[in-house]
Amino acid sequence: MADPPGCCSTCATCLLCPYSCQWITAKKEKRKGLRTTKYDCSWFIFLFGVFLFTLVWLYFAIIILNDFHNFNEFIFRQRKLWLDWSLVLLIATAVLISYSSVLLVLALCLQLCGQPLKLHWVHKVLLILTALVVAAAFTGLGIKWAEEWKSARISLQATGPFLHIGVVGGMTLLAWPLASFIYRTRSTGLKVFLLLVYCAAMIALYLAPLGITSPCIMEENQLPPKPALVGHRGAPMLAPENTLMSLHKAVECDVQVFETDVMVSADGVPFLMHDEELTRTTNVQAVFPERAALNSTAFNWTDLQQLDAGSWFLERRPFPTVHSLSPGDRKEAAKQRIPSLGQALEAAKQSNISIMFDLRPENHSDYQNFVNVTLGVILQSGIPLEQVLWLPDGFREDVKQQAPGVQHVYGRKRLENEDEPGLHVNLPYQDMSSEEIRQYRQDNISVNLYVVNQPWLFSVLWCSGVSSVTTNACQVLKEMKHPIWLLPSSTYFMIWIVADCVSFLIIIWAFVLMKKCSHRRQPAESETDVLLTKINSLMQE
Repeated sequence: MADPPGCCSTCATCLLCPYSCQWITAKKEKRKGLRTTKYDCSWFIFLFGVFLFTLVWLYFAIIILNDFHNFNEFIFRQRKLWLDWSLVLLIATAVLISYSSVLLVLALCLQLCGQPLKLHWVHKVLLILTALVVAAAFTGLGIKWAEEWKSARISLQATGPFLHIGVVGGMTLLAWPLASFIYRTRSTGLKVFLLLVYCAAMIALYLAPLGITSPCIMEENQLPPKPALVGHRGAPMLAPENTLMSLHKAVECDVQVFETDVMVSADGVPFLMHDEELTRTTNVQAVFPERAALNSTAFNWTDLQQLDAGSWFLERRPFPTVHSLSPGDRKEAAKQRIPSLGQALEAAKQSNISIMFDLRPENHSDYQNFVNVTLGVILQSGIPLEQVLWLPDGFREDVKQQAPGVQHVYGRKRLENEDEPGLHVNLPYQDMSSEEIRQYRQDNISVNLYVVNQPWLFSVLWCSGVSSVTTNACQVLKEMKHPIWLLPSSTYFMIWIVADCVSFLIIIWAFVLMKKCSHRRQPAESETDVLLTKINSLMQE
């Protein structure tokens, strides 16, 4: 292979060094025997595959950030170690994708310059390790966090149109090194195979929008109202979760419902707490070290009032937003205590917001008494019963009899032929499709989905017509006045056609131009070969 015009010796050497891990000049006589073999091509294909594999994992890593706080909590419950594992995930993924990207770019540049693709064995080992690490990550995701596959499906509704344009652009640029390789190789079968594969891939990409659907492809006047916000344990990015400060911060974010979890103490006082143990959100290990591993319901109210429920928030920093808290907010957070349900109801009544809660643990032997005690506190608080949203399924009929004004929210989809008026459902966002959300909306069924933190996900659910979402990031979603993107179908159709036409013209241009370059090189190569033959003959004589 001769160097194409404009590919200087220095450039070729700089490309070969990091790819082949050895200094090789671009002079032909010093590159004898350094041709791109079928073995080298197979490693290039493997490199390309690892790049795509890692790129897909990067996409998944970005998508699962919406739910990563749940993973952090899971690790803490298992190992008693708090760390924002999302940073570890993103850093590791960035390193892997950067490494494979650099190698791929080097390989493509070497191909354009007519240089041999001699991948060094160190890179081969590292690429195999990269593939194994990403495969292990996907396997772990499928075993421990299978619902995230549904999250990826939903994310395609938000990113599908833009991913299509990006992939078309990337495959269009790939036409240049592909054309260069085809015009250099002498194997007719390989040429035909590569052209057929490339053409099939491009045709599939050009027609891909026929299968791309998104609720945000609609006219502006068809956009449903913005979903109401439900504060997940209040505003946990701005204050310690399940505290009165968190409730007040949620009110400042214009949430309509304060979502929380209720436990009942050993002496019958309902209080706000999510975890069955107190170790994550209080200083129970310092105050009651011998009882730290006990269930929350094993403590009486006097003991619970001795616990600090705010300092952990400043020390562990469960969200990056903790860094931006004002000195006043930090001081207030450090003073937080575990609130009783009665205190939370009083605050909700004064702030004129609803309160939705789950009563835990549902497998407790005294659960019926928990229900009765909780109902008693609600009725004594004086809060309008329509502001109370009841989530627990246990003894629901008793609740309807004792407090008929309470609104019932079901953690399931509606049953067949169910005709309960004003039905409310509360489900994970992965469990409802856009079509189901639209149908529920048409049937006047209120749908609340949890936990929605990322603007892209909120945008998709907004376009679908969901009634409300439970969120940790109320301060972010509050500021959204419009979905991230909204395209009329006619506009999207025009973008699709223009992108495909431009891509097609660039590909044709790439092959024509590379063919002209190859024709220019052939006479020069022939003259050089004749001259070298004559010199060799004279030396032999």
